[in-house]
Amino acid sequence: MEFGALTYGMVSKTDGKPSASIMLKQRPGSNAQDVINNVKSRMQELQASSFPPGMTYNFNYDVSRFLDASIAEVLRTLFEAFILVGIVVFLFLQDWRSTLIPILAIPVALIGTLAFMQLMGFSINLLTLFALVLSIGIVVDNAIVVVEAVHAKMTETHLPAMQATLASMKEISGAVIAITLVMSAVFIPVAFLSGPVGVFYRQFSLTLAFAIIISGINALTLTPALCALMLKHDPNAHMRRSVMQRFFNAFNRGYNKTENKYKRFVGAIAGKRVLTLIMLIVFFVLTWGAAAILPGGFIPSEDQGMVYVNVTTPNGATVERTEKVLDSVQAAAAGMDAVESVSTLAGYSLVNEVAGASYGMGMINLKSWGDREQSVNEIIEELKVKTRNIADASIEYFPPPTVPGFGNASGFELRVLDRTGADDLEQVSEVTNKFIAALEKRPEIGSAFTSFDPAFPQYMIHVDQAMAAKKGVSIDNAMSTLQTLLGSFYASNFIRFGQMYKVMVQSSPQFRTKPEDVLLLHVKNDHGEMVPFSNFVRLERVYGPETLTRYNMYTSAMINGDAAPGSPAATPSRPSRKQLKRYCRAASPSNGAG
Repeated sequence: MEFGALTYGMVSKTDGKPSASIMLKQRPGSNAQDVINNVKSRMQELQASSFPPGMTYNFNYDVSRFLDASIAEVLRTLFEAFILVGIVVFLFLQDWRSTLIPILAIPVALIGTLAFMQLMGFSINLLTLFALVLSIGIVVDNAIVVVEAVHAKMTETHLPAMQATLASMKEISGAVIAITLVMSAVFIPVAFLSGPVGVFYRQFSLTLAFAIIISGINALTLTPALCALMLKHDPNAHMRRSVMQRFFNAFNRGYNKTENKYKRFVGAIAGKRVLTLIMLIVFFVLTWGAAAILPGGFIPSEDQGMVYVNVTTPNGATVERTEKVLDSVQAAAAGMDAVESVSTLAGYSLVNEVAGASYGMGMINLKSWGDREQSVNEIIEELKVKTRNIADASIEYFPPPTVPGFGNASGFELRVLDRTGADDLEQVSEVTNKFIAALEKRPEIGSAFTSFDPAFPQYMIHVDQAMAAKKGVSIDNAMSTLQTLLGSFYASNFIRFGQMYKVMVQSSPQFRTKPEDVLLLHVKNDHGEMVPFSNFVRLERVYGPETLTRYNMYTSAMINGDAAPGSPAATPSRPSRKQLKRYCRAASPSNGAG
C-alpha cells in the first residue's frame, strides 16, 4: 500500500517542474473579466490557507491580458477618433460654437447606444467597441448637415439663429431622415444573417445601426435647439487679420479651387453616358480584382501572447516517452527571450481533446507585447528551427483561436466522413492521407495534418467460454477481475491528515509490465479456487485506432491545418463544397467517403 496519484495517464509540468494543471472554461453569457478576477482572488485565498510550504501557482494562460490590451487599444482609438473629428469639424466650420454642437452629439449618441446595448443584453467586448469607434465618424454627419444648413441660411438671408434654424429644418428634415434610414439599412441586414457569421457580427451591426438612429434623432431635436441657442453670425469675420483667420482664409481659397475643379470635371462627364458606363465597368473590375487579390477570411489570426504545442509520438508510445519530448520542447522554448513560461501536459491531445499515452500538449506563454520584438508567427518559426532535431515525435505549433469556441486552434478544421457504411478504418485512413496530400499541393495551404491513425498496436482477448464454464469461472467475474488488476478499481475511502483519500485496488507493476503477464494472473472461481487466465484466455496482437470519433453518426477523421504565409489566402475562408468534392475525388475517386 502506498500514497500516489489517482491516475498516471497524464503528467503535468510548468517550467520543467511537476504541477497540477487546471483548465477553466467560462459559461456562455458570463463575463470573462469577472471570471478571471474571481479565480485570481480565490487562488490567493487558497495559497494563504491551504498551500504547503514551497508550493506556489501561476496563470500560464491568462485571457485577460489579451482582452485588457485589446480594450486599451480600442479605447485609445476611440479617444483619437473623438479628437480627430473635432479637429476636422473645426477646420471646415471655422467656429468653436459650430464645432461644439456636433461634438456634443457624439457622447449623446454613445450614451444612448450604451443604453440600447444594456437593453439588448450586449456586453462591452471587442465587437461592440469596434462598432462604437466607427460610429464616432458617422454620428456627427447628421449634426454637421444641420449646422451647415443653419450657417448657410444665416449667411445668405442674415436671419437670426432661431429663425434660420426653423427655416433650415423645414428644408432638410426629410434629407436627415433619409440619410439615417439609408445608413441604418447598410448594417441592419447583417443582424439577420444565419450561421456563425450572423452570430459573430450581430452585436456589431445592431450597435452601429442604433448609434446611427440615435444620431438622426439628435439631428432633429438636440442639434437644432443648440443651433438656436449657441450660433451667432458674424458677417465681418473674414475681414479680421488674426493669424487663425488668415489661415482659414487661405484654406477656404484652396478648398474653393478644388471644389470648382471638381465641379468642372463632373459637369464634363455627367452628360456622356458611354463614358459613365465605361467608368462604372472599370470600377466593377477593379473592385473584383481587389477582392480576388486581398486576403479574405472569416476571422483573421491575432497575436494573443500564446503559442499552442501539439505533440504526437509514435503509435504505442508510453507517457514517459511523450513526456521526454515535451521536456525537450520546454527546454528549447525556455531559452528564448520572448517566452515567459511553459506549461506541458503529456497524455492529452489539444487538437482533438482526447486522452492517450502518445499525445501531448503545451502552452507557451509569451511576454507582454511591449516587452518583446518578435511576433507570434516569428516565434513559431524559431521554435520549429529549435525543435526540428527532435525526430521522435510530430510537433505542431499554432496560435490559439481568435474567438474561443471556433475550433481549438487557428487555421482551419474539417472532417472526412465515411458514408459507405462499411466502417473500414484502413480505407478512412487511406482517403484521409490522400486528401491531406492533395491539400498540401495547393499553394494556399501551409500545413495539414490529422490525428486519425488506425495502426495503434493492441491486444484482443479471446475467451473460451466453454473452458471458462468448465473451470467454474463466469465471464463477467473474469473481466471485472482483469479490470481491477490491470486498470485499478475504486474500492473505498479513508481519512488521514485531515484529508479524504480514495482506495484504489490494483496489482503491483511487476505483475502487469508485459502483455504476457495477463496470462499469469488468476481469478477466483465458484469454488473459491484460483484459476489462471491462461486456462481460458488467448491473446491476439491486432492494430486499431486509439480513439474513434463520429460526426453525424458517421466515422470521421479530423483534419487540421493552416494557410501558407504570404499567400492570397493568408486568412483562409472555409472551402466551398465544390472544392472539397474536387479534393476528395483527387484523393480517391471510388471510395465513397465524403
